Amino acid sequence: MIQAANNWPFNIGMFVMPIHDPDKSLTQCIQEDLELAEVCDRLGFHEFWVGEHHSSNVENIVMPEIFIARALGMTENIRLGPAPVCLQYHHPAHVAGRLAFLDHLAEGRLNICFGPGAIPTDMEMFGVDPKDAGARVAESMDMILSLWEQDPPYSVKGKFWNIDISQNIDLEMGMGPLPKPFQQPHPPISVPSISPNSQGIAKAAQRGFALFSHHMISTEVLKGQWATYSAGAAEVGRAATSRDWRVARNIYVAETTAEARELAQKNSMGKCIEYILELTRRGPGIGMWKRNPDQADSEVNIDYFIDEVIIAGDPDEVAHQIRALRDDVGDFGTLVLTAHDWDDKARWIKCLELFAEEVMPQL
Repeated sequence: MIQAANNWPFNIGMFVMPIHDPDKSLTQCIQEDLELAEVCDRLGFHEFWVGEHHSSNVENIVMPEIFIARALGMTENIRLGPAPVCLQYHHPAHVAGRLAFLDHLAEGRLNICFGPGAIPTDMEMFGVDPKDAGARVAESMDMILSLWEQDPPYSVKGKFWNIDISQNIDLEMGMGPLPKPFQQPHPPISVPSISPNSQGIAKAAQRGFALFSHHMISTEVLKGQWATYSAGAAEVGRAATSRDWRVARNIYVAETTAEARELAQKNSMGKCIEYILELTRRGPGIGMWKRNPDQADSEVNIDYFIDEVIIAGDPDEVAHQIRALRDDVGDFGTLVLTAHDWDDKARWIKCLELFAEEVMPQL
């Protein structure tokens, strides 16, 4: 079992997007994801992240906060968090209230990741223009933090939302105050990123939020992200540390490296990569997954990911690849494994057990 220790170089997390087999019932998908949270808690993982998607039968957790509330009662130590809360779809006062409430349910085991949504049908349903995504997320974050810092009366005005509680406050009757989080001033906040040098990364660093790097980006992009983040922190006189960086990766461990590489390409991990590649081909383009702009579109395929992005092998090989990744990109504070559909439950649990019991002790 993984044990948190001061001499560990990093923490371990799990990210459930999720990408599920649409032929499975929603009930089965939810139950398997909940069981995964239990397994990760038993094996000593430090944190567990859950995505938010509203109009997909493949990525099918509609409200991660409800999932987290259920998982809290099934686990003992692991921290849980939505990744991300899709801020552009929700009124900031609602997000602030439900996350503060959830933090009390969690008694401080809550992490938060704030970001935009990515599914076009979600944006269509909520009437969101993709061009406004960044501005909506930034405004919402400002409002949420402002509400957590203030007492009534509240007056927060923006371009997309307004919040006013001033006319009907009755403190004697308990009317007016909004809930504040259990963790003060708020739970730890991360922001997700795919691009190497976005202004969002620099702004997150300036506010002390952690960087959460996507599981499909290359080491070259990871290095660019950390350079941008570190420079942003330095602009406000803050030194970025490894605790500020979560790096997500697709990791598959088997008894032999040959078996691990073959399965990672053919099982639900490989299918997940192919699915996301096809989504981006139909949308913004696969350029976001290139190691650099000079890489040809034809090279961005499953073979590229198996060779350069996915970590697959026997325990010794996986430990070697994780060390090599840290040597290459820097000392990130948390390695977040990406969860995949249990197309072979026994093998996936064995993969996690090998990772916890044979890979991590080597590190």
